[in-house]
Amino acid sequence: MLKKLDPLLHNELRLAIMSLLMTVDDAEFNYLLEKTESTRGNLSVQIQKLKNAGYLSVKKTFRGNYPLTICKIDPLGRAAFEEYVKTISTYFKGT
Repeated sequence: MLKKLDPLLHNELRLAIMSLLMTVDDAEFNYLLEKTESTRGNLSVQIQKLKNAGYLSVKKTFRGNYPLTICKIDPLGRAAFEEYVKTISTYFKGT
């Protein structure tokens, strides 16, 4: 029997966010917005869901007079992503 996929990560935008964060130390909101081609509202909601699950940490600050949101993957998120990739690869192998 195939192992169940993490429903939190089995969403196109949340998976894209996690994939991007796996390759960098941290990322600004606008970088994630540009790379995912999402809307600001949808990206904010999905980041919040990942944060609430303990997969991301979010730091809100300012650059000059402008708000700056920086996201960073947490150890729990890294482990969940790695497990997701491992699990989904078994679907392709059929084992």
